[in-house]
Amino acid sequence: MEYKTTLRITTLLAAVALVISIFIGRLYAVQISQPETIVSSSDNYIFLTHVPASRGNLLDRNGTVLVSNRSSYNITINDYIVYSTESTNNNLRTLLQYCEALGIEWVDHLPISMESPYTSIYSELGTNWQSYFKTFMTERDWDLDITATSMMKLLRDTYRIPEDWSDEDARKVVGVRYEIELRHYEYSIPTYVLCYDVSPEALAIIIELGVPGLNVETTTVREYHTDYAAHILGSVGKMTAEEYEKYGELGYSMDANVGKSGFELAFEEELHGTDGTKRTVISPEGDILSESYLEEPVAGNHVELTLDMDLQIATEKAIADHIEGSRAGGVIAAADNYGTGLDAEGGAAVVISVKDGSEGEVLACASYPTYKLSTYSEDFEMLLEAEYAPMYNRALHGLYSPGSTFKPITGIAAVDYLGMSARQGIEDEGQYMYYEDEGFVPMCMIYKNWRVTHGTVDLRKAITVSCNYYFYEVANQIYYRFGHTIDPIDEVAKAMGLGELTGVELDEAKGYRANAETKAMLYDDAQSGFYGADALMAAIGQSENKFTVLQLATYAGTLANEGTRYRSTFLQRVVSADYTTLVKENEPEIVSVLEISTEAMEAIREGMINCVKDSVDGTARSTLGAQSEEGLYPITIACKTGTAEHDAGGSSHASFICFAPAYDPEIAIAIYVEKGGGGSHLGTICRDILDAYFEEDYAQEVLLIEGVPN
Repeated sequence: MEYKTTLRITTLLAAVALVISIFIGRLYAVQISQPETIVSSSDNYIFLTHVPASRGNLLDRNGTVLVSNRSSYNITINDYIVYSTESTNNNLRTLLQYCEALGIEWVDHLPISMESPYTSIYSELGTNWQSYFKTFMTERDWDLDITATSMMKLLRDTYRIPEDWSDEDARKVVGVRYEIELRHYEYSIPTYVLCYDVSPEALAIIIELGVPGLNVETTTVREYHTDYAAHILGSVGKMTAEEYEKYGELGYSMDANVGKSGFELAFEEELHGTDGTKRTVISPEGDILSESYLEEPVAGNHVELTLDMDLQIATEKAIADHIEGSRAGGVIAAADNYGTGLDAEGGAAVVISVKDGSEGEVLACASYPTYKLSTYSEDFEMLLEAEYAPMYNRALHGLYSPGSTFKPITGIAAVDYLGMSARQGIEDEGQYMYYEDEGFVPMCMIYKNWRVTHGTVDLRKAITVSCNYYFYEVANQIYYRFGHTIDPIDEVAKAMGLGELTGVELDEAKGYRANAETKAMLYDDAQSGFYGADALMAAIGQSENKFTVLQLATYAGTLANEGTRYRSTFLQRVVSADYTTLVKENEPEIVSVLEISTEAMEAIREGMINCVKDSVDGTARSTLGAQSEEGLYPITIACKTGTAEHDAGGSSHASFICFAPAYDPEIAIAIYVEKGGGGSHLGTICRDILDAYFEEDYAQEVLLIEGVPN
């Protein structure tokens, strides 16, 4: 008997414990788990609000703040208070009329057009809001196939909208009441924010209305302190359902702002911070009695970028001035086959550090034309239709033939794989006749334009004068020596980072190198054979060679570092919100090492230096050499110009790479202009970038250190 009594007592206690557990669990769900919940206590209301954390700042390498936050005010609705009055609909109508008069937009996801005759706009909603609408219809046991007009009639009856109201006023109030009701069915939907980022002036007018149940939420929005670097700084916006699948697991609220592009997206988890929860006690009349944090928000970390904003501005201005000047007056007189540049479209320039300890850091990354992030949302439709695609990031996504900037790669392959001496001369005969029987007779450009040749050239001279004939012969020898392939050239190009991802934190195109595999990928199998003609064109940077400007800058940096390629990066370090703790610091990372012989490297370097210094034949002499208006640049520069043919008609594309100082490199530069009319003319852009990097006094100091005659 005693055993049975004990068992009954134990069972009873277990049942009571279960009930208490369920009650506690429910209470927790009500007070903590739901994004916004109200409970009654002594006739007061207690509700919990999700508080977004302040987003971290984006700064340049010198500590200049590029993107930060400014205070912002949102208007939220406490539905318990709104519904406690007898004038709910009238209050909401007055509120919305004032919002409209003040130009304040409000949140409305009801999938019915704002004006009659009503039509369904369900397809215009995001997938998450479509799902919520289905839940709403299921809870009310309404048919999903109902017409918009019939549904509007049902909603007017449900919410007791007066019959004498206009269709327009009815639709506005119904939309707000729909938003409020949704949150009774879907606790996963965040707090209903009626209006975002309301100005203090407009907010004062709205508050003065005295509409019961309105609350003001103080938050922050992104503020841009520069009109530059728009393509890479990026933007933020509300999460989509797809994004929530990722960020929801990290504790993000459904209404969180997240990075949509650029650095805002790349460094989202560093910038975001940890959101908090606020407890507010409100009287039945709507007065706030007390506020306290259950969990205080923790601001996001600050991200310090590798960008030098002064250099970024100078780079953007230089490329904009050049392209606008080309369109206005042309860069050359069209006496050759490059074109005038009057039809120049867009371009890009990238500057990378090659100094000890900062190798691979991107100092500037410019794409032209560009736009303003501060007015991005308002200008979006216009930008979509604008000429020359200003939102297109040509530096990271544009794929271009490098033209003659590729020739140092072929030169390295000639010396280190083919075994050719850098001093070995090849006679430029103007036309390369090896494939004459096949109808393919490529020419050296000097012969094509003026029917003269470069005479006998070695590797140094071939780089300086950009002699196509020399590299045709090198490519042909490699093609037959290595089994009808250009594997040595391909191997050097890959090691230099061409056709390879650079490793930057932003989305980038990979591009591809001209080889048998690429040709087979781009064309059907019947046409995919890799022939001698392909080898010749690939060796001078044509054929299927397509690279980004960032890759060209990485390649120039790898040349500067004599074959050591570093991962390119935009991240310098991450610091805590109060700037007291170093969270993360980036370190240079070697991606690959190509053993370049001293013979090949010195020949390439000297050839590139003479592109500027050779006052007769140097391809950059007119913009950086003694023949330029400004005279010879005071720091020794190693550069290579390029002119790339394309199928779009008009002037040729123009390309340019360099590193400086030539004997103790600090930076590498790549520049590209679509239909720029010849790479030699991009030296003006290079000069402006170098001027911004090397201050005049410092330039003279470098000359003394180099000890190299100019």
